[in-house]
Amino acid sequence: MSAPEIYSPGLEGVIAGETAISTVTDGLKYRGYSVVQLCEKATFEQVAYMLLHGELPDKSKLADFCQRVQAAAALPKTLGDLLKQLPKDAVPMDVLRTGVSILAHYDPDVGDDSRAANLRKAERLLGQIPRLLAESYRASKGLPAPATKDQLGFAGNLLFMLKGKEPTPFETKAFDVSLILYAEHEFNASTFTARVITSTESDMHSAVVGAIGALKGRLHGGANEKVMDLLRAAGGPESAEKWLRDAMARKEKVMGFGHRVYKTGDVRAKFLKEYARQAAEQTGNTKWEKTAEVIEEILGKEKNLFPNLDWPAGRLYHALGLEVPLYTPFFVASRITGWCAHIMEQAENNRIIRPRARYTGPGERMP
Repeated sequence: MSAPEIYSPGLEGVIAGETAISTVTDGLKYRGYSVVQLCEKATFEQVAYMLLHGELPDKSKLADFCQRVQAAAALPKTLGDLLKQLPKDAVPMDVLRTGVSILAHYDPDVGDDSRAANLRKAERLLGQIPRLLAESYRASKGLPAPATKDQLGFAGNLLFMLKGKEPTPFETKAFDVSLILYAEHEFNASTFTARVITSTESDMHSAVVGAIGALKGRLHGGANEKVMDLLRAAGGPESAEKWLRDAMARKEKVMGFGHRVYKTGDVRAKFLKEYARQAAEQTGNTKWEKTAEVIEEILGKEKNLFPNLDWPAGRLYHALGLEVPLYTPFFVASRITGWCAHIMEQAENNRIIRPRARYTGPGERMP
């Protein structure tokens, strides 16, 4: 007698593989380091190095790493020219998806899928993606993207390239923290997509393109772009409760709340919330923070629903003066580190990922 089939919709609770990169058990950790401690004591560049190379870098290794990433940032002229010709209203996530695919043709290690080559590809993508995002965004405004400045670092330079002015130390730190928090998260939908593609022995750029496609969805990375739409719909702290209760009565999903894994709250959201609050205070407009508090309190007490990282991230990026279509691309600029770490891990101990399906069609029929 055959064993009974076990079906878990959405693969919820299913262990689909092993990883040494991160865990969400007992709080999110990257390679054993608490993500909160990394936010407090490290920079995004240090975390990026650690995710890709396995250990936090010393001063010399970090300097060499940053130099390699920076040197790789320049885009091929063909791609730069294409960015200027794209429709002004092209979706930034679509531009990133296309851009990464084109970058594969120019990568000097194309065709080499060894670990050493994949590490070089990963570092190049870490440098190229922010430049790709900045040049495409600035081209849509009819403006060139400024050259980077060594003293600004990864987070500061991305803000500088997009806005055309140097960020304040607080803006840089707040943005840097958001990048650390977005860098890695175990077998989420986009990472799992990348691992599935890698399991077929496809290449790194193909896996990253697939991951970008998965991240674009509003139930994954796209959720941070919906936060400000939700808050504006709520109207303000005075009208937020009525709006929320009406939305709950219509059984509408409140974006930025709930998580497949975190049932009692997302530690990342709790940590970034303070930066979102401070950023709003610096603008002199705390309306949306107060609106968010009303919504958080009701959903927590009455529905046992708690914010995920997208909830404060969307508010932080708004307070930093960044346009909504850029929010999910920031996720890409960060998560490229986690994706590439998983791609390399999958390739080194590979078995093609091929689950079964429960058949629900008609029984056997005669033609």
